[in-house]
Amino acid sequence: MKNELTLPTKPAVLTTWRAMLWGSGGFCGVSVAAFSIWAGGSGWFRHRGGEAALYAAIAIAFVGLTGLFLHPLLVGPRRLRRFYAAFSPAFLLYAVVWSGFWFWLKFGLGEWLGAFFGSLSFVTLMAWRLGRWHSVAQVTVVFFVLHTAGYFAGGWCMSQLLALARQVPPPVLDKRTLITCAMLAWGVMYGLGFGAGLGYLLAILQRPRAGASRNTEAR
Repeated sequence: MKNELTLPTKPAVLTTWRAMLWGSGGFCGVSVAAFSIWAGGSGWFRHRGGEAALYAAIAIAFVGLTGLFLHPLLVGPRRLRRFYAAFSPAFLLYAVVWSGFWFWLKFGLGEWLGAFFGSLSFVTLMAWRLGRWHSVAQVTVVFFVLHTAGYFAGGWCMSQLLALARQVPPPVLDKRTLITCAMLAWGVMYGLGFGAGLGYLLAILQRPRAGASRNTEAR
């Protein structure tokens, strides 16, 4: 039976940098929207399911919006459907793996292990759903580096803005606004890093292997 998620044998050319820029910008917007739930709705969720409900809402926002913005990076027919079918389980597995290490080990080791095994899980499942296994090791390394750089850069930006918010009086804006900006700044940086990694993944995994291309042309 033919796998509907499998990419065409000879997909249209998708340049790596174009895919990374599109992925970075698109996922940055998605990430800011998802982090807005954390920044503006954490108090509302406190008595309506707590942290579990909050994280579930954020995950739903990530999955729901990413397909709308990034499905054009897939080639071939039924791109929106195929993107959701590949990305949704991959991102949810990544979120479960990352959250598991976070709740177990917290800051530091938990973040690093969550980033590594979360990245490995995400790339592996995306490759399986898309039916493309070549260069998975390379894609995993690049995705891990970009994702993790964005995550920790976001944490640093947040800590700097929170430090300003703790000053009395704050040197810029007011305390509440600075705290909100700090949380959203993490979303911006995380989105840029994860999105660049996702764009790289889609560009490389959709690129036909040199040997396969020669065999196809020979036929």
